[in-house]
Amino acid sequence: MISYALRRLLTAVPTLFAIVTISFFLMRLAPGGPFSQERGLNPIVKENLDRLYRLDEPLWRQYLDYLGNLARGDFGPSYNLPDFTVADLFRVGLPVSIELGASALILALLVGTLLGIVAALRQNRPTDYAVTALATAGSTIPTFVVAPLYQLVFALTLAWVPVAGWGGGALVNKVGPIVVLALPQIAIVARLMRASMIEALTSHHVRTARALGLSEATVVVRHAVRGALLPIVSYAGPAAAALLTGSVVVETVFAIPGVGRYFVDAALNRDYTLVMGTVVVVAVFVIVFNLAVDLLYAVIDPRVRHD
Repeated sequence: MISYALRRLLTAVPTLFAIVTISFFLMRLAPGGPFSQERGLNPIVKENLDRLYRLDEPLWRQYLDYLGNLARGDFGPSYNLPDFTVADLFRVGLPVSIELGASALILALLVGTLLGIVAALRQNRPTDYAVTALATAGSTIPTFVVAPLYQLVFALTLAWVPVAGWGGGALVNKVGPIVVLALPQIAIVARLMRASMIEALTSHHVRTARALGLSEATVVVRHAVRGALLPIVSYAGPAAAALLTGSVVVETVFAIPGVGRYFVDAALNRDYTLVMGTVVVVAVFVIVFNLAVDLLYAVIDPRVRHD
């Protein structure tokens, strides 16, 4: 398994290189730039800014310079937040986004898996219909609707929690963003687990376990659930990367100082370095989490062997 992980990490290098290259040139194909404004800057000021940030050089030179800086771990300065580098913004915002996304993912996996198992064991009964209805509603109602409703009910009406703010990571400030971010994922995981669990309960090895006289709890926990977890593990990889870096709406509504808001502002203002830095971070997360998912396959399913 170690040799497989090393091979995957080696193949990730050209993948990351291709992502950086495509993103770099696609950003610069679009008209405008980080210093393009509706009213327009003074031509002399814009020329000085381009020279300062080396945007007046040929595109191939900018690309090689960026690759060299990236190889040293230097994401460059932020064009629209000149007092900060991209690394400074990530140093402050990324831990917050990771904590928020990781908590939401853990909550979604635990609650969604439990609901899916209960629905599968009560197939075509009121409990199954209730879980399916809730999962459908949870996956269709957008986050930008749930978040203000949460603030209206629990913050403004009941006054149980603050309306917004991170509060230095206080639990009372984190509950709302985590729950709102986790709700759509709970719905998706519950539906996946229900379908997978129903299939697992009718599989040959589960029927064999029942024929051997094992208790129903042992059959469900040790045999059915283990096989049904594979689709959940597959979904958890990209979902983790999306939650850790894509909680834009939640961070905006709850005024959380994560990287999501920086990414939106950078995309709107054509902040090349900040957008590229976010792309690189997301790509690394996706590669790492997909590798972790593949390695977990061998732990969950003994039929999977990588070496």
